[in-house]
Amino acid sequence: MDRENGPRVPGQRAPSTGPGEVGQDLRFGVLGPVRAWRDGEALPSGSPQQRALLAALLLRDGRTATASELIDAIWGEEPPSQALAAVRTYASRLRKILPPGVLVSESGGYAIRPHRDALDLAVAQELAAEAEKLRAGGDRGAARARINKALGLWDGEALASVPGPYAETQRTRLEEWRLQLVETRLDMDLEAGAHAEAVSELTALTAAHPLRERLRELLMLALYRSGRQAEALAVYADTRRLLADELGVDPNPELSRLQQRILQADAELARPVEESAPAPTVSRPAQLPATVPDFTGRAAFVRELGDRLVAAEGSVMAVSALAGIGGVGKTTLAVHVAHEARPHFPDGQLYVDLQGAGSRAAAPETVLGAFLRALGTPDSAIPDSLDERAALYRSTLDGRRILVLLDNARDAAQIRPLLPGTAGCAALVTSRIRMVDLAGAHLVDLDVMSPEEALRLFTRIVGVERVSAEREAALDVVAACGFLPLAIRIAASRLAARRTWTVAALAAKLADERRRLDELQAGDLAVKATFELGYGQLEPAQARAFRLLGLADGPDISLTAAAAVLDLPLHDTEDLLEALVDTSLLESAAPGRYRYHDLVRLYARACADRDEQPPAERERALSRLLDFYLSTAARVYAIERPGDRLVDHLEPTEYEGLTFTDRHAAQDWLYAEANCLLACVRQSAGAGTLRRAVDLLWASLDLAESGANSKEYEAVAAGLREAARDTCDTRAEGRAANALAYVHHYQGRFDQADYEAEEALGLARSVEDPLPGCWAANNRGAIALYQMRYDDGEKHLAWAITQFRHCDDRAGEAAALCNLSRIYLATGRTAEAVRLAQQGADRYDEMGHALKGANGRYALGMALTASGQLTAAAARLREALAVFRDSRQRLWEGMTLFRIAEVDIAARQYAAAASGAEMALTVLRDIGGEWRRGNVLMVLGRALNGIGQPGRAQVCWQESLSIYEELGSPEADEVRSLLTPVSAA
Repeated sequence: MDRENGPRVPGQRAPSTGPGEVGQDLRFGVLGPVRAWRDGEALPSGSPQQRALLAALLLRDGRTATASELIDAIWGEEPPSQALAAVRTYASRLRKILPPGVLVSESGGYAIRPHRDALDLAVAQELAAEAEKLRAGGDRGAARARINKALGLWDGEALASVPGPYAETQRTRLEEWRLQLVETRLDMDLEAGAHAEAVSELTALTAAHPLRERLRELLMLALYRSGRQAEALAVYADTRRLLADELGVDPNPELSRLQQRILQADAELARPVEESAPAPTVSRPAQLPATVPDFTGRAAFVRELGDRLVAAEGSVMAVSALAGIGGVGKTTLAVHVAHEARPHFPDGQLYVDLQGAGSRAAAPETVLGAFLRALGTPDSAIPDSLDERAALYRSTLDGRRILVLLDNARDAAQIRPLLPGTAGCAALVTSRIRMVDLAGAHLVDLDVMSPEEALRLFTRIVGVERVSAEREAALDVVAACGFLPLAIRIAASRLAARRTWTVAALAAKLADERRRLDELQAGDLAVKATFELGYGQLEPAQARAFRLLGLADGPDISLTAAAAVLDLPLHDTEDLLEALVDTSLLESAAPGRYRYHDLVRLYARACADRDEQPPAERERALSRLLDFYLSTAARVYAIERPGDRLVDHLEPTEYEGLTFTDRHAAQDWLYAEANCLLACVRQSAGAGTLRRAVDLLWASLDLAESGANSKEYEAVAAGLREAARDTCDTRAEGRAANALAYVHHYQGRFDQADYEAEEALGLARSVEDPLPGCWAANNRGAIALYQMRYDDGEKHLAWAITQFRHCDDRAGEAAALCNLSRIYLATGRTAEAVRLAQQGADRYDEMGHALKGANGRYALGMALTASGQLTAAAARLREALAVFRDSRQRLWEGMTLFRIAEVDIAARQYAAAASGAEMALTVLRDIGGEWRRGNVLMVLGRALNGIGQPGRAQVCWQESLSIYEELGSPEADEVRSLLTPVSAA
């Protein structure tokens, strides 16, 4: 906020307050209607003139106002003949309302001296001042919070309905100050990288204040940083035209300079945070795991790797890759070396376990997202694709000295995108393989410890006294461990925790044939033998739990899912799992969730293959897990969609799942279990479990419809369909095709969606699987609507409605009615469209179907918009929006915002339409597909044209046209008609 050049903010604080200062229990408000409260209860403020007197006194900040000054403030140059008497009357009435001593008479005038926090304006001033100091100190987050809190004190127009010239002057000044605060807050939003979110608000503000150039400047910057350079330049062109037409002037120099920097694609302009500002604390990550206090040996490797990392201070990026068998101590060594090198990397250290030894290695794009967040990049600024994330990551590291530790890598391809690209940074990589194809890397092959190093490590953990007394037995132990650090650490830690054991007793255990020396020395068998030491000490129930839980493919497992695998009560399961955590054979990922290290999981499965009797128990354990997920997902589906008959057509289950009484708890479970659930589906593609796997996918449709996990959902659905084809299971194939049709539909891939839906319909009919056939027909009807094949769509939907009725599926019937309504709407049968949509919405309401009821209101809102019933249309759409947001259905949230923008355009509320369309673009950024994005851009262009920004509108229409032309969509003709008059002008 510019205090020298901006307007004087009324109410600058007097240095002190007198004895009549207002107590803490009294509050006054001027940032809205003029009001007073005592102990939280509103006090009567009297007539407009009485409120004008109160406002004039409050805004003088404790200074005395003479009677003549108050008369001028209330009436101006033409006061009534009894003005003085009226002022005294108003003052007398205020005294009766306010506590004694609050309103004082001095020198023929009056004064109110509020407590420091009694007046909302004073509080706002204090918050703004604090924000300015915090921002100057680099704490943008706290500064932004103060500004938001200050803005939150406004309750509509300041001094609302207060008469008089003084109040009018102060209103203008307070509004100007409020706008300055808004601009300051938006400026900080852009500094923090929240440019995509800011576009919507700035679009609305520039419509409301078209001549305010600072808002236009912020909008240009937000658009540019959102990758919308053409729109940013169009804003400048619109502004220049508007200023010339309205004021006969050119844009200010700041706006012109910004235009030039955008034209030149100034790299500095794209940086969310100014380089001169102090970096936020999150941009100095310190992610290294703790180094072990008993680190032993490896002196030559420590020196060699340390020298390589220090070399990064020069003109090269240092990359060192450590390779060796599992358990050889790669991570321990790398972490130790990284801690030693920390002083050479003052800008921070990044760490990730890439899980390369397992079947589900970390995806580079996921790791890059986490790294970018740790480096201070907001979620809204993180792009979707791997290449874009890698480029932004390298740009973010430019000029910094960062050490990156990439642990447990699968191969060179996995880590290449994760390497810094500039001098001054360094990367340490550990992997089970030797990365000869990693160009420029310093390769280190890490072998087992020497006997002397192994014994020193064992001694540090167990204690000098016990080892000295049994030195030969200790040498036997480390030899039995194959001098493998992980095996030595496990053995020594267990011995240290058991004071009654001798070292010889441990050595004897390791000499058992179950832990033979040749196993400990044979590649991966060394790791397995090390785990065997812990596994052999388990009680039978613990060992069974260890074996069976390792069979599940998910990244972790919940306590309730584990109980299903083990077929045990919840408390017994928890006791077993916590015991496994104590033995380090299992990790506690979070309260109620557990996970294996990837190598331990492989070992657990080997134990299951070897030890589980009868062998069929392995299949039964996974079958119970599948039953648990299917039964629970079906209940989530039922509580979300009451009256929907799908749950009656799913494969039966023997193991009971969870029960929910609250739909929010049900949603929480589904999204928390998404990765594990989909992993279970993928794992269950065998002949005996395929049908249940397909039905689990179908019952979990929210994972695709919401946009969450849609890529994984699609991949699993495709795999199940192929498995069904291979086993000639027509019913399963049809249902899997239905799931694929849904995914393609939600992603805007309508040709693929229609192909899958047609396949699903034919397969369902061939095996008399009625309900999937109904939904396939409904899908085909909706897809035909989007493709403007209205006759086809009407036929499909009419058939679907008839079949849903035969199945007694009223929810499905309602869905088809709503879709048919939209076809009627598209073909000009508006009244009938309204009737059908209302019928569908009513059916949903009768069933208490909140989520799909929102879809009904969505269709009804569209029909009402076309019929000109705009108020009712907006009401129905806003009801739908609230449900979609509450249900985390981001696709439908974005589409409903888009439809509300259409209503606003029909009502000629163009600023509101522009803001809503911008919000829709933000929500649909990574879901919904390009076709829906083209729709939103077309409507945004209409809104922008309506608020006097035709240049920016043209950019939106051009982008929309490009999308439609690439997709071959018929909507391209409509966009061309919009562009024609603009081009002609």
